Amino acid sequence: MICELRRSLNRTGPHLPVEFCRVSTDGHLTLVIDEAVGAACATYGGPSTFDDLDHVLQNLWLREGREREKLPRDVRGYGRVGFVDRISGQASVKAKARHPRAVETIAAWAAERGWDAVVWTALGSNFYDRAGEPFSVEAAMRYLDTRDEATRDKALTQIRRAPAEVQAPLRAVVNARWPEG
Repeated sequence: MICELRRSLNRTGPHLPVEFCRVSTDGHLTLVIDEAVGAACATYGGPSTFDDLDHVLQNLWLREGREREKLPRDVRGYGRVGFVDRISGQASVKAKARHPRAVETIAAWAAERGWDAVVWTALGSNFYDRAGEPFSVEAAMRYLDTRDEATRDKALTQIRRAPAEVQAPLRAVVNARWPEG
């Protein structure tokens, strides 16, 4: 059976280091696994509706992509979607490069629960590329301060919509500076 780690499922996933350190195309900050700046948080997971690992990978790749973006021939090698396949012993090469300890944690978690495979979004931080400085909570606050009100409001909403268990360092500072009201 294949498990997907996604926030709309049950809080049964492994604890992984996450932070709001990726800038989306519309300018808000999104959660990614980041072993350098992330805080260990509970993740959500559950069985996929697909039985075939390649179909699960393709489905998640399309969900995480842009409208009308073409599916690559080799979703396993592309990198946006991470996977651990316990049957073949394979794991996403790019996910292992981006967050090797998290891949090990996910593989051990899958083995403990008897999952054949686990799939997750494996994007890395692009904060430096988009904001011009390395990610830190202070840099993220500067980034948010420079956004127009509509973009900042979307960014704040994105941070607040994350599950309550996601207590990444930026979230606390954002909530203190811009209390929900």
